[in-house]
Amino acid sequence: MTTSLVREKKIKTNGIWLNVAEKGDEGGPLVLLLHGFPETWFSWRHQIDFLSSHGYHVVAPDLRGYGDSDFLPSHESYTVSHLVADVIGLLDHYGTAQAFVAGHDWGSVIGWSLCLFRPDRVKGFISLSVPYSPRDPNLKPSEFSKTFGDGLYITQFQKPGRAEAAFAKHDCETVMKKFLLTTRTDFMVAPPGTEIIDDLEIPSKIPEWITEEEIQVYADKFQRTGFTGPLNYYRAMDLNWEILAPWEGSKIVVPTKFITGDKDIGANETMEYVKGEMFKSMVPNVEVVVVEDGHHFIHQEKAKQVSEEILSFFNKLRATE
Repeated sequence: MTTSLVREKKIKTNGIWLNVAEKGDEGGPLVLLLHGFPETWFSWRHQIDFLSSHGYHVVAPDLRGYGDSDFLPSHESYTVSHLVADVIGLLDHYGTAQAFVAGHDWGSVIGWSLCLFRPDRVKGFISLSVPYSPRDPNLKPSEFSKTFGDGLYITQFQKPGRAEAAFAKHDCETVMKKFLLTTRTDFMVAPPGTEIIDDLEIPSKIPEWITEEEIQVYADKFQRTGFTGPLNYYRAMDLNWEILAPWEGSKIVVPTKFITGDKDIGANETMEYVKGEMFKSMVPNVEVVVVEDGHHFIHQEKAKQVSEEILSFFNKLRATE
């Protein structure tokens, strides 16, 4: 890991300041990497090094509410409209008409929304873990989540203060280990009367793909910022549902690649969905890659394979320009 050559700076975009990490020749093609929950730009450290060494100008922001970027207290400031506008502002800052984009988890949601709202700004998009799913006109996300009961992590994240209080019973290092190191393949549903953070287990041994020092990098950030910003993304899901109404039935026309682990959260259901007709009809120009023995934080766990998949896809698109 050679993140010492990463440059960090603050960029004003969409009325807020985002902290970004960047590396590589600024004359190279721009790659924007969007992290998920609960992470920071640091989750892309392997891809930043790898892609920049192959001629790309790599930019990875701390998303709004995370790390050293601005925190906004209201969940109403975390809709896909806000998040996509943040990204457009970054592209404008760098003077880039079109960029290559990769996202993981919530970063994938932002990337799919970017492709939906502004396909003219995206050369190619890679989604890790979260496939594109069309809006259900009859069911709000919170209503769908309730079908799993109160134990579903998304449901537990809805009420302001609930998850924050549950997380606060543990130190930040423990919270990070519980999320980053999970090997669960269900939808993360806790037993009745139990908070999901208490139900998640920490392995007896730290896996080889991450170090105690790297986990501490995350823990130090969240110790300072808290978790309300990241949790606000979940609290804005119903607002996103309202915002996305005009795009109901719209297809993703940008060239895309979907990468997932066969042991990700909800892996069985995701596999069935991405192999089905619905996904292929909504995302007609998509490649699907399943990484064997891969869990949720696949870009860190299987860093070399994921980095090579990203590079090959972006290189292929460059060759057709």
